[in-house]
Amino acid sequence: MSNFFVQSLGDDGYALTVPGYVIIGIIIFAVLVLAAKISTHGKKVTAKNLAFAAAAIALAMVTSMIKLFHLPMGGSVTLFSMLFVTLIGNWYGPAVGIMAGVSYGLLQFIIDPYILSLPQVLFDYVFAFGALGLSGFFSNRKHGLVRGYILGIFGRFVFAVLSGVIFFGQWAPEELGPWKYSIAYNGSYIFAEGFATIVVLLIPAVGSAMRSVKAQAVQ
Repeated sequence: MSNFFVQSLGDDGYALTVPGYVIIGIIIFAVLVLAAKISTHGKKVTAKNLAFAAAAIALAMVTSMIKLFHLPMGGSVTLFSMLFVTLIGNWYGPAVGIMAGVSYGLLQFIIDPYILSLPQVLFDYVFAFGALGLSGFFSNRKHGLVRGYILGIFGRFVFAVLSGVIFFGQWAPEELGPWKYSIAYNGSYIFAEGFATIVVLLIPAVGSAMRSVKAQAVQ
């Protein structure tokens, strides 16, 4: 599979080449430009909106590096990193939220790429993190942040499980099989962080602060 964009690391998979990093950077820029041209809640996305989204992605990146628990084959419980991505969907709707999630996933790919094949990269970085933007479907609903967060992390869980079965199933313990193992493995870190985040969001002071931030973000 080694080519202009990736190079073989032997048994450890593949790594991006310099042109590969450049291409991913261009894709991220193109996604952000597209997001800027989308209307949300009947309004054009403004420079201020993009600044709030960029700040949320930056916070997600920083908190993703604070790993409270890390699994040996990838996946970790972080300091609420998924929340900051789902906030963008909550503020600006699913279209912008999904594109922000894709951008975040590509940034994760740049920082810590794990490459077996192009489909695996799409599932693990583009589809899984993009699914966090599904939170936007509840952006104007009662308890929309919590409900949207649950939908977003469930979407990520679905793609993570599919990736585990399709691309990593051969390493599943024989007594469990690919499906049970992938569900247990991916559910352990995604839902552990999800449960802790929901508990925090249900604190009245936190909920009030989140509503205040959203009011500023959508102005």
